[in-house]
Amino acid sequence: MILGLGIDVVEVERIRRLVGEEARTGTAERFLLRCFTEGERRFCDARADRATPYAARFAAKEAASKALGAPAGIHWTDVEVEREDGAPRLRLSGVAERVARERGVSHVHLSLTHDAGVAAAVVVLEGGHG
Repeated sequence: MILGLGIDVVEVERIRRLVGEEARTGTAERFLLRCFTEGERRFCDARADRATPYAARFAAKEAASKALGAPAGIHWTDVEVEREDGAPRLRLSGVAERVARERGVSHVHLSLTHDAGVAAAVVVLEGGHG
């Protein structure tokens, strides 16, 4: 049974501007530390175009929050996009994990895409019977 659904779209250029300000103001570093886990930063920073994977991950965090009902106290790093071999997946911690557990979520589905200057994510929360 579907317990939650979230979708979000992020303009890649918006993220590119944010992460490109690092040398001038330190804004990028604060943004990256506040919004992304160490693993996400390591993955994105290893790419020639780091703005696109950052945008996709930001969209995934927003989509997950929406699927969970935008719970009070959730932090950006409570939702982490992990990618080893194959498809990306979400790891929940903190408030996100607690709310998912309380709602009976047994599986989190994630789809990421990017094209034409935008990145998008869809999150489906599954659980229960029927």
